Amino acid sequence: MAEMIARSRGLLRRNPNFRALWFSATSGVFGTAVAAVALPLIAAVELAASDFAVAALAGMTFLPWLLLGLPIGVWVDRWPRKPVIMWSLVVRIAALGTLPLAYWLGVLSVAQLFIVAFVAGLSSVFFNLSEQALVQRALTGDELVEGNGILTASGASADAAGRGLAGWLTVVLGASNSLLVQIGASLASLGAVSALHLTESPAPRGSRRILREMMDGLRYTFSTAPLRAILFNAALWNLGGSMVASLVVLLIVRTLSESEVWLGLLMAASSLGGALGGLSVKRLTDRLGSGPVWRWSMVPGVLGYASLLAMTEGLGMVPGLFGMFVTGFSVALNIVVGTSFRQRVCPPGMMGRLGAAARMVSWGMLGIASILGGVLAEVLGIRTAVLIGVCLAALAPLVALFGPLRSVHRLEDLDRQPEPQ
Repeated sequence: MAEMIARSRGLLRRNPNFRALWFSATSGVFGTAVAAVALPLIAAVELAASDFAVAALAGMTFLPWLLLGLPIGVWVDRWPRKPVIMWSLVVRIAALGTLPLAYWLGVLSVAQLFIVAFVAGLSSVFFNLSEQALVQRALTGDELVEGNGILTASGASADAAGRGLAGWLTVVLGASNSLLVQIGASLASLGAVSALHLTESPAPRGSRRILREMMDGLRYTFSTAPLRAILFNAALWNLGGSMVASLVVLLIVRTLSESEVWLGLLMAASSLGGALGGLSVKRLTDRLGSGPVWRWSMVPGVLGYASLLAMTEGLGMVPGLFGMFVTGFSVALNIVVGTSFRQRVCPPGMMGRLGAAARMVSWGMLGIASILGGVLAEVLGIRTAVLIGVCLAALAPLVALFGPLRSVHRLEDLDRQPEPQ
């Protein structure tokens, strides 16, 4: 562990642009983690919303990927990415700031929660696509796995800290007031981005229409067997896994009648696992090969989610803590390997469109899953809905283990893909 941390510090020390992106991303994840705990608790505890509303609320932050991800990807490829990131942060700060204000004035409603969650999600589309493209610019091809591992590890650590703190803050200060932490973290992220000094090549001027460029990105995403396999694996995992994640707050607060603190601890356990996974991925891929690491990563993740069904009151929550840690570790390995491969093979001028098309499919599933989870919780009950989510998530490792990449040892050895004409 000490050796992995020392190597990570080396990359951060010698690359100031990556360091700025790292600080921005880590601050943003910390604040988003607080909001991820606070928003459903505002709905469930402060507003006494229905099971459907609590579960579906999580999907509002990902619905913009499904509805608007493709055109935003085209715009990100046309515009300088640094200003896009900065404006997206300003919008996020303004939107989230309305929630504690409405709470203080006594006018907060479920409808406002849904609107703010959608707007915050929309700003995240611009932020994430631009950030991914800038990471590709800041690192060399051989640094991508290491750099993405650092981002995943530090992001997961910040996520763990944010979620753990949020569980306590929502009890002490109230869920709405805890959102002030998210606003402060976004301001810190904004300051870090302003320090970036990356040269961005201007997009070529021409008469190409946005619809054609959207289709270019979509075609590129499905153009090769490796890209398709990575995409389908992520989409299936997000469909089932997000359904489970959206129901955790209901499982803890309503089914098990446990404190919000347990919710923060469970989410923090997942994030701690993600931190260790991010720090470990470079060593594991060097030793075992990126192909086997990617193929087998989600198997223990499914078992980790299944552990939630074994939880009972009090100390019976401990199996869920261990299971969520394992799930976080597994997901981190899968994300780093898949993301690094896409960044390695994708031409810089296509990065925004590739990211948008891929996340429209994979992250769009997050919005669908949360809404579906809410419907199933209302109709079949919370535990049954969680079980269905685990079964759907189990399809993801099957795509990896029996798909076209089942015998590939090193994904990075696959040929670079040509840019669409």
